[in-house]
Amino acid sequence: MSDKVIPIRVAGAPSAPGVDMPAPYAGGALRDLRGRRLRDLRISVTDRCNFRCIYCMPRAVFDSDYRFLPHSAILSFEEIARLARVFVAMGVEKLRLTGGEPLVRRDLDRLIAMLAETGVDIALTTNGSLLAKQARALKAAGLQRVTVSLDSLDDATFRAMNDADYPVARVLEGIDAAAAAGLAPIKINMVVKRGTNDHQIVDAARHWRGSGHILRFIEFMDVGSTNGWRMDDVVPSGDVVRRISEVFPLVPLEASYSGEVAERWRYVDGGGEIGVISSVTQAFCSECTRLRLSTEGKLFTCLFAEHGHDLMPLLRGGASDEVLRDAIAAVWLPRNDRYSEIRTAETAKQRKVEMSYIGG
Repeated sequence: MSDKVIPIRVAGAPSAPGVDMPAPYAGGALRDLRGRRLRDLRISVTDRCNFRCIYCMPRAVFDSDYRFLPHSAILSFEEIARLARVFVAMGVEKLRLTGGEPLVRRDLDRLIAMLAETGVDIALTTNGSLLAKQARALKAAGLQRVTVSLDSLDDATFRAMNDADYPVARVLEGIDAAAAAGLAPIKINMVVKRGTNDHQIVDAARHWRGSGHILRFIEFMDVGSTNGWRMDDVVPSGDVVRRISEVFPLVPLEASYSGEVAERWRYVDGGGEIGVISSVTQAFCSECTRLRLSTEGKLFTCLFAEHGHDLMPLLRGGASDEVLRDAIAAVWLPRNDRYSEIRTAETAKQRKVEMSYIGG
């Protein structure tokens, strides 16, 4: 994780001489310096995971000696729910729970029930290994949608990607359980890495077409500083679409909403749709509406951020909701992130927060 944290300065608090404090939040939609509205909040509920995926949490770094956050250092469900209410009052329309692996956090359905009281869309991203046992309870608590990470349907390749002893069958059982619980349509994310699973692109499309689920292919990204990213390992989304379309012809679809990160394609014969997420080759920074809340209360304005903005001192120091709103506005309003638009071989080497810490 990144160990650089920027304190949040709030109007009305003591400041050093000559330091301008941000104005209090005046209400209405928050827009950053590039005119992007804050609409989506991704909430990491744990920094722990039962997988060790090579692009996210490589075992060489996250080994048996790795020190995860103690329970006292992470946000409680009550703290998360309070922050969610503040964000929703500021215009956030979508909440997504991430990790680590969110389903390793005990009693997650209780948190979802608390978040459901906000009345906004609630989704969850999971590796699916624990989904079969929890899908029904999650749905009953108010979860509306689920995205499952599944990088291969072949056990050997799947293990090569996740470096854990979990069979594909267990994830497929979780997907079936989620669909039966009413969490459909389910999105299935496949990170594509050249030389590892790119030979299975068409096989994945063949398996999921006609299922009612939406398969999405994600370019291998330089998230964090531990996954050994190289541009040579990236399979451009354009190549993915071309390979599939040669077998199952595709035509483009319009975006479902402004700021949607996936480019959508549908099968000509009516077999459903796929999506491609092209953070490396076709940057979508100009429409990014996401803010990320880490499991210990830090705000990150970009998936590729070098530092976070710490809300925990305010949250546990007795700050009012009004002060929290001012702090959030102070983070979003000066935001000017556009990492994917300016990515170079050199910027890719910069130390960045790990994806396992703030979710995808």
